[in-house]
Amino acid sequence: MVSLGLFELVLLIIVQASRSAGVDFRFASYIDNYMVLQKEPSGAVIWGFGTPGATVTVTLCQGQETIMKKVTSVKASFNTWTVVLDPMRPGGPFEVMAQQTLGTMNFTLRVHDVLFGDVWLCSGQSNMQMTTLQIFNASKELSDTAAYQSVRIFSVSPTQATEELEDLAKVDLSWSKPTAGNLGHGNFTYMSAVCWLFGRYLYDTLQYPIGLLSSTWGGTPIEVWASKRSLKACGVPNTRNGSVPVDSMAGPVAHSVLWNAMIHPLQNMTLKGVVWYQGEANANYNRDLYACMFPALIADWRQTFHYGSQGQTEHFFPFGFVQLSSYVLMNSSDYGFPEIRWHQTADFGYVPNLKMPNTFMAVTMDLCDRDSPFGSIHPRDKQTVAYRLHLGARAVAYGEKNLTFQGPLPKKIKLLAQKRLLSLKYDQEIQVQRQDNKTFEIFCCNDHQCKWLPAPMNTFSTQTLILDIRVCLGTVVAAVRYAWTTWPCEYKQCSVYHPSSILPAPPFIAVTHQVPRLRAGVSEDIWSNTSSLIQGRVL
Repeated sequence: MVSLGLFELVLLIIVQASRSAGVDFRFASYIDNYMVLQKEPSGAVIWGFGTPGATVTVTLCQGQETIMKKVTSVKASFNTWTVVLDPMRPGGPFEVMAQQTLGTMNFTLRVHDVLFGDVWLCSGQSNMQMTTLQIFNASKELSDTAAYQSVRIFSVSPTQATEELEDLAKVDLSWSKPTAGNLGHGNFTYMSAVCWLFGRYLYDTLQYPIGLLSSTWGGTPIEVWASKRSLKACGVPNTRNGSVPVDSMAGPVAHSVLWNAMIHPLQNMTLKGVVWYQGEANANYNRDLYACMFPALIADWRQTFHYGSQGQTEHFFPFGFVQLSSYVLMNSSDYGFPEIRWHQTADFGYVPNLKMPNTFMAVTMDLCDRDSPFGSIHPRDKQTVAYRLHLGARAVAYGEKNLTFQGPLPKKIKLLAQKRLLSLKYDQEIQVQRQDNKTFEIFCCNDHQCKWLPAPMNTFSTQTLILDIRVCLGTVVAAVRYAWTTWPCEYKQCSVYHPSSILPAPPFIAVTHQVPRLRAGVSEDIWSNTSSLIQGRVL
């Protein structure tokens, strides 16, 4: 047995302590080489874990030049340290260095090739999870990455937790430059195609770095992505409906488990905004609560990221989402998808609205894909999805003026009783892509019996569309709706579009609470000054 002298013993204690301190000192899991940090006017948050009582100095460098230094200490309560960088103009590359000092011990961490730009978080279920490998023209898309090396990507591992985590438990793809390998890494894994394409379209317009974080899990209801407090605010029962289709619930169903593990750990990050693609799993699960749960989720995420980033992420940061597409149903009378589409807008029919400020939406009901090898619920045209999303971002998030980013909606509906017609005046010019006898329907009531009946198009002009309602002769016209089916039309062939043909008119339902009757010689604006389901509009 070898005996140690006092000097050797002290040295051993110091070495062991230093090794322990070194292990404890690290960046948060998503701070790594090739990352994008949020540019001005916000300050990017850099944080990590360390030894309680230690001093941490964070330095931003470019080449040999020191841009700034920030000094903080490790909080004993959480073993964490945090600094907020001064707002930076877009560009790079930079190096971020963090040095922990405790007595005579120093430990240094470095991440290189760091850019400043806009950081977007993408989340949702399988349609957001689909990779570029799975979409139309995949080979071309995967080969077209050389021009987008300033669009950086990051993917969170699918992980559950019963309590809110401070940091990510696991990462699928650390910050990386886009390649065919990491964008096409199998099906429903690694990087989201919608997220990538959205960022790529933004880069084409903005011409500065874009950071994209993908945090997705297929077959998941909104309840798993929402905090317990937001679900409680909507009175969501913590039970699972036994009629939920198995194919729509392939992922976790326990409330808040993905919020806890895959969203909450990102709260300290400074974000530009969020893009969301989810809802299929709620078509037959707490469907009627979605109109409350979705705005509540948006509000809760906004508050969490704002406070988590020490106010650097805007309190009402832009939040974009995809309104659900179509899929083939055995039962064509199932209204799960039409109602979820409506509830995605908090029952307004459009966004932004009073309950969902600073939001934007991509309408996709015309992007159906009957032959998708991944099932018709997973349409492959994610390019158009992302393009429509990026138009909304340019208008709402970036304030681009005179940019049309949503399709036309009726602003006034008038009953022309003498002619047995219903006039719909839209809020913008329209293009009738296809005339049919089924897309528009009226709700006819007679002797306490009501049913939806088709209302064929009669005529149309640049901003007005006239419906033939002779089928409702002698009865009450109580409501009108558009595209209220799971599969409203074939690919890009819905009835009404903006004249550019890029933006379809969203589905809507409008109800009058008056009791209009088709009386000869009468022309009534039965929707004026009434409470319509197209809320916020004077109809």
